[in-house]
This record gives sequence, C-alpha cells and structure tokens, in this order.
Amino acid sequence: MSSFEVEQVDSVETPPKARVDDAPKSVERERDYLSGFLAQKPRDDVPGEPGGALYEAVIDALKEIYDPEIPVNIYDLGLIYGVDVIDNGEAVVTMTLTTPHCPVAESMPAEVEMRVAAVPGISVADVNLVWDPPWDPQKMSDDAKLELGML
Repeated sequence: MSSFEVEQVDSVETPPKARVDDAPKSVERERDYLSGFLAQKPRDDVPGEPGGALYEAVIDALKEIYDPEIPVNIYDLGLIYGVDVIDNGEAVVTMTLTTPHCPVAESMPAEVEMRVAAVPGISVADVNLVWDPPWDPQKMSDDAKLELGML
C-alpha cells in the first residue's frame, strides 16, 4: 500500500509568462505551411478512373438499366460490384443479380454489355457475372433504400 503526505500552503508563486522576446532568434520557419500544397496543379482527368469522363459515362449507362421486379436501377440496387475501364477503351463490369434464379439471369448481363459497349469511347465491354459475395439489401444505395421505403 502506498501513502502520501498532504502539505497545506498559503500561496503559490505565479509562474512567469512566456514572452516573444524569449524565443530563440535563430529558428527559421516557413510562414505558410500550405505553400507547397497550394502551388500544386490539378491532376489531369484520367478518363478511365473514378471521376474521369469515360468512367462516369459507363456509370451513367448502368444507371439507365432497371431491374424489372424492383423499380430501382441496377447500380443503386448494388448489383454492380466493380467497373474497370482500361486505357484502350475496354470496360469490364463485375456484377451479380438479386438471386441465381432471377428471371432476367440470362438477359440482364447481355443488356449491361450492350449498354456499356454503346458508351462513346468504349471499344469492348465484358460482363463478369458473379455470385460471391451474394447480393443483399445492404448493398443498395441510400437513394434506392429511400425509393423503396427502407429508410
């Protein structure tokens, strides 16, 4: 067991205040720490990357495809797992369906391929249909959940 003593005092000296005059004069510091950041030029638009014109055009095309049973586009529904656009204009879309027994299991991937291939700048469109991880309602965007009354 530890013990400690308590000392009672009437007053405590006020510590000295820091003064600018006390600062070392030899320290040189950069006045604007953002100067390097602010001098940077914006990155060029990389068409095939997220935010790029071609990539966003593919996403817009996907948002025009609606699930026939659920009145929400397949992108917001969370059926699109990935979009890769390669420099030569090749697009690869990885997607799933709500269930393996979906009535559009044969036609939906073909429609996605056709719509993506129709985007100006896309030379070839490939669709990879995957079942792992399985789709679940948590993959939907907030807009889709709101549309379906789930929020």
